[in-house]
Amino acid sequence: MKLSKILIAVSLSLAFMLSGCGGSGDGGNQQQTQAQKQQNESGLSDFEMEHGIGPVTETISLGDEVDMELAQKGKELFELKCSACHKVNERYIGPAMNDVLERRSPTYVMNMILNPDGMTKNHPEAKKLLQEFMSPMPNQGLSQEEARAIVEFFASDLE
Repeated sequence: MKLSKILIAVSLSLAFMLSGCGGSGDGGNQQQTQAQKQQNESGLSDFEMEHGIGPVTETISLGDEVDMELAQKGKELFELKCSACHKVNERYIGPAMNDVLERRSPTYVMNMILNPDGMTKNHPEAKKLLQEFMSPMPNQGLSQEEARAIVEFFASDLE
């Protein structure tokens, strides 16, 4: 008699535990898209996936018109700090910069400039670029204001 009570108790406990693991039964919640799996594996937030990892933690929006004074400063910085590896209209040691703001957000570009080591170690897109170009981007020690000037240059006609 005691054995039958124990078996009933174990059976009920097992049935209860298994029913808690079943989910909704439609299987939809258990399936994830490839992009969701990659995001979960990277451990990055939605913001970081779109805008990169670094000191710029708020979305940077470009104005309706390019700030030509800032863009000129950005051009000078680009020529001094970036042109050894990047060209405006052609692939070089790094990617061409003429359409970078069509591929990436201004915030992402700034974080890549300011935190290239962290980006290539932790961001899936930056890892892909490192694999493609086989040359890590060096940290040029720029300030956020200088990185913003370079982004403003990229938003200009790049001349």
